[in-house]
Amino acid sequence: MRILVSGAGAAGLSAGIDLARAGHEVEIVERANHLRVNGSPVDVRGAAVETARGMGILDAVDEQRITMTEQTKFVDRYGVPVAPLLRQEIDESPDDIEIPREDLMNILREALPEQVDLRFEEFIATMADDGDRVAVAFASGREAAYDIVVGADGIHSGVRRLVFGPEQEFTEHLGMYVAIGDAPGQATPGNRTTEVFNLPGRMAGVARYRDRALALFEFRSEPIDYDHRDLDAQKRILAEAFAGIEDWKVPELVEAAQNDPELYFDAIAQIRMPAWHRGRTVLIGDAAHCATSMAGRGTSLALLGAWTLTEELGRHGDDFEAAFRAYEQRRRPHADAAQEFASTGADLVLPATWEGIEARNARLRAAQPL
Repeated sequence: MRILVSGAGAAGLSAGIDLARAGHEVEIVERANHLRVNGSPVDVRGAAVETARGMGILDAVDEQRITMTEQTKFVDRYGVPVAPLLRQEIDESPDDIEIPREDLMNILREALPEQVDLRFEEFIATMADDGDRVAVAFASGREAAYDIVVGADGIHSGVRRLVFGPEQEFTEHLGMYVAIGDAPGQATPGNRTTEVFNLPGRMAGVARYRDRALALFEFRSEPIDYDHRDLDAQKRILAEAFAGIEDWKVPELVEAAQNDPELYFDAIAQIRMPAWHRGRTVLIGDAAHCATSMAGRGTSLALLGAWTLTEELGRHGDDFEAAFRAYEQRRRPHADAAQEFASTGADLVLPATWEGIEARNARLRAAQPL
């Protein structure tokens, strides 16, 4: 089949690898002019480790492994450690792999078969499914027809909007926002520690790995009305959320984020849909079931989703609707579980009260191995 994949993130690139190797003609379009690598390191967890092996990328992923969790500490307003972050709080198994986002994205791109057509600065403007093919008009003016369209374009999926309806119909805002920016001034040779400072409903941190440092922020808030593509608005909201806080390194970290031209900022929100497919269009990854960074399982779900979709298309031949149903039946329980786990992540990283912060710290100290 001729398949269009919208989005060149982990889900889209994985779909390109798997579908092309299965014999399909694959084109990937990405709105940005480069791979999106901004953000914190990601995890390949549980069954996704074996999926990475099947894709032929596990050795490369393992070579770039980092161990941030083992060196993460919660600190007080003076930077004094008050509790450790324990691996068992977030990992599914000892085989889970943490890897810088940029490394995983480059590994996936290198693994793309040569016949995959990857186009940057291109996105879908309109789609028309006549039952036999999907006619697509791109923002560039180009037109083409495909047997299947795979929406792998993230929480703000354009494919989902065009085929299923407005984003707000499927979005559950969890009352939090996240920002991640480059913080080169916080990187020091040989320092691989990650520090996290909490105030009620607010978190600021610095994550260090290799020669890099990232400024991390999360804060609780009701939904904020802004354009998710407006970087100036994002920086303004972040600055307002942490205005007047002089504790620890918060002012320096906010300043670093303000200086990052590729600051990552978004609501912590989940996508919940009654179905991930309609006609000849199917969604994978965050476009279908975003669990949020609080769950820490988005990358694994992306790899597993692309692999499962490819398997089911192979099993069902021309009956793509049966393939879509089987793919969803297999993956939905895991997506649901990840979404439920996000509430645990919020209690761990972003307690809403001083009492919650103290209770978290006491629990982590008590659970620390002697």
